[in-house]
Amino acid sequence: MARNRLAGTKVGKSDSAKYYQSNPDSRKKKQEYDAEYNKSPQQKKRRAVLQAINKAKGTHGNLDNKDEAHVSKSKTVKQDQSKNRGDKKRIFFREK
Repeated sequence: MARNRLAGTKVGKSDSAKYYQSNPDSRKKKQEYDAEYNKSPQQKKRRAVLQAINKAKGTHGNLDNKDEAHVSKSKTVKQDQSKNRGDKKRIFFREK
């Protein structure tokens, strides 16, 4: 799996990013939660689907800083990595 080349290169400007930068204990707790959440079968399935689409479309590993993002359960679009990974509005994919 290719490493995210943007990771750790920018300092967040949002209120939550500033909070976690100034509170290392809270940041550690959040990182532990995120690690557990991303280990869940639902998240693994979601990542696997998008990774397969990226490979099929030839965008995997070409360093264009774009990812496939779900816009519905069956439709995806090419989107900036930073926007895609920060988008919390499309929660339809989560299992209830």
